[in-house]
Amino acid sequence: MSLLERLNNDMKQAMKNKEKDKLSVIRMVKSALQNEAIKLGKTLTEDEELTVLSRELKQRKDSLQEFEKAGRTDLVDKVKEEIAVLELYMPKQLGEEELVQIVKETIAEVGASSKADMGKVMGAIMPKVKGKADGSLVNKLVQQHLG
Repeated sequence: MSLLERLNNDMKQAMKNKEKDKLSVIRMVKSALQNEAIKLGKTLTEDEELTVLSRELKQRKDSLQEFEKAGRTDLVDKVKEEIAVLELYMPKQLGEEELVQIVKETIAEVGASSKADMGKVMGAIMPKVKGKADGSLVNKLVQQHLG
């Protein structure tokens, strides 16, 4: 089942169950996917759909940090709910051990030896973990292993 089919089925279910917040998030995601398809002028690949989902998730996580700093608990709860809904559509996240293994393998693959090779390693690793790991965590682990 494609992502769009899943979203449509879940949207119908959310309507039946009167889950307004979930419905709102699903509609936002569908809209973002459709906008991206229009922008690219073609049907999105799974990879492109994942990029859109990741972007939506990152925006909400950034908002969450800002709202927490500002002490806006009303908005914090709403954004946390949105994040939970978005995470339902993301691939299973890699554990830190799996991530460390991928980081070590990639460093060896590209022959990186110092922090100067950071860009080369990140460029090689991000496609491997796309949507399955937070970029800032990957960055931190690469820095630790290049250090």
